[in-house]
Amino acid sequence: MARVLYTAEATVTGGRVSGHGRTQDGVLDVQLRVPKEMGGDGGGTNPEQLFAVGYAACFEGALGVVGRRERVETGDASIDSRVSLLPTEDRGFALAVELRVTLPQISDPERAAQIVAAAHQVCPYSNATRGNIDVTLTANGHEVDSGVGD
Repeated sequence: MARVLYTAEATVTGGRVSGHGRTQDGVLDVQLRVPKEMGGDGGGTNPEQLFAVGYAACFEGALGVVGRRERVETGDASIDSRVSLLPTEDRGFALAVELRVTLPQISDPERAAQIVAAAHQVCPYSNATRGNIDVTLTANGHEVDSGVGD
């Protein structure tokens, strides 16, 4: 087994309806609620929001790794993420992700797309979800062909 770099630990009670989530170190402490758009009361966060923030943060880290490897400046990158909850035909649920990456220091659209596609290969969230959910990527407003089935 590979060497573990880091392990996050958290506990959730009450689920997404009226739950509470807290990391073991207490740094993240959130009330979980169903969003108003889904008939809930709102007033807290939900798993989709947490996933959107986590994926975007992880992807930005992957951009930094790729930038260092390829000697390209990605420091001012920003990522707008959207995580959608979708019903499935068998009465379950699925996710779809959209990551809109802005790389202000890379003006060439092709180069920006290459950097984003490479980050998609490095990012642990991308690797964990590959083949399981639809992930759409854009770089500086242009769609990115990730080169792999998502």
